[in-house]
Amino acid sequence: MNFSEAFKLSSLLCRFSPDGKYLASCVQYRLVVRDVSTLQIRQLYTCLDQIQHIEWSADSLFILCAMYRRGLVQVWSLEQPEWHCKIDEGSAGLVASCWSPDGRHILNTTEFHLRITVWSLCTKSVSYIKYPKACQQGVTFTRDGRYMALAERRDCKDYVSIFVCSDWQLLRHFDTDTQDLAGIEWAPNGCVLAVWDTCLEYKILLYSLDGRLLSAYCAYEWSLGIKSVAWSPSSQFLAVGSYDGKVRLLNHVTWKMITEFGHPAAINNPKIVVYKEVEKGPPLGLGRLSFPPPLPLAAPLSASESKYEIASVPVSLQTLKPATDRANPRMGVGMLAFSADSYFLATRNDNVPNTVWVWDIQKLRLFVVLEQLAPVRSFLWDPQQPRLAICTGGSKVYLWSPAGCMSVQVPGEGDFPVLSLCWHSSGDSLALLSKDHFCLCFLDTEEGVHTALEQRDSHA
Repeated sequence: MNFSEAFKLSSLLCRFSPDGKYLASCVQYRLVVRDVSTLQIRQLYTCLDQIQHIEWSADSLFILCAMYRRGLVQVWSLEQPEWHCKIDEGSAGLVASCWSPDGRHILNTTEFHLRITVWSLCTKSVSYIKYPKACQQGVTFTRDGRYMALAERRDCKDYVSIFVCSDWQLLRHFDTDTQDLAGIEWAPNGCVLAVWDTCLEYKILLYSLDGRLLSAYCAYEWSLGIKSVAWSPSSQFLAVGSYDGKVRLLNHVTWKMITEFGHPAAINNPKIVVYKEVEKGPPLGLGRLSFPPPLPLAAPLSASESKYEIASVPVSLQTLKPATDRANPRMGVGMLAFSADSYFLATRNDNVPNTVWVWDIQKLRLFVVLEQLAPVRSFLWDPQQPRLAICTGGSKVYLWSPAGCMSVQVPGEGDFPVLSLCWHSSGDSLALLSKDHFCLCFLDTEEGVHTALEQRDSHA
């Protein structure tokens, strides 16, 4: 495993191009595009204000930079550096900007979600879509790029409109049986649209492409409902994370629940492997009184070294008591992610913040538990194989695969708190993002597997 030097970064804005050839990063109002293989600067662009959002077009030929405070979007071309485009929304303002799947249209959402403006880079034409709803995820495209679903709110009622992306013509328009729609997402195969209700109403609805209601699911009727939703890449499963600390798995045949996964505060099953991150001990010869005081578990480790050990069951996990009298209590399953092959599901229960749970979807059982020394900020699956990268805000990156676990210190002078992660499409490298810098971690697959096996065997 090798690391690049650290490069400057602002606002965690660092993205690999879809074709994997380039890496774009932002430093205040500058956009830097590097060649992934050499990390040499390929292009350097200067925007009119500090960049708040960047996004590659699907064909990796263009990149947009959004400056929400100014209501501006600037588009840059990699093939023709002298070409550029500026979109000014003026007094309407700007709160969101994204590419259409064809990479030739830009969708801008105005302030107060009054409308979505569709700008064509080819014809310079402009189209308007009214009534977009301000919600967690109100726009979703099918993976093949043919259709867009849009959540709408009009006359105090929720609707969904389905558009054909080639000409932005309306294909279907239907109302949804929701109190306050919170999000929508297409299945990866583009055949089913999931629609879920506000967190105060447990309801998830499944619609076909022609707007037919296929199924409606409700797990319980108490005050807090759905917190997170994730489709498996195979489209066979829909995982629904709830405020009661459980994940319900719906199947694609009947859209009924086939199992539910709980997140208990203690692991008692001896068949479950629990990897526990521990600090490496001080050098021999120090007296008991000379040990430094232990760090609190809620604080991220910086320069201290750590390793994984296999804990003996029963294992008690560190839990938080949620403040239920406050808004957005830290409880329930807030993070869900399927591995690329749909074999595993990783979850985090927000009131057990230091723990990542990995579930075997083929056998519908808990496979492994990883307990960190600090709360888990983010985890992300390798796009090519079942390998999970985890960060906790400390200067380490953690990798899990069925072969075992690794805790790797990010080298360099001073701390490098890893706040976010970004995989390269090949799975060969990983961008580690800090507040002011980023670096690349290059993974040797064979070396990583052998190291993980050796570490696992040493604790077995």
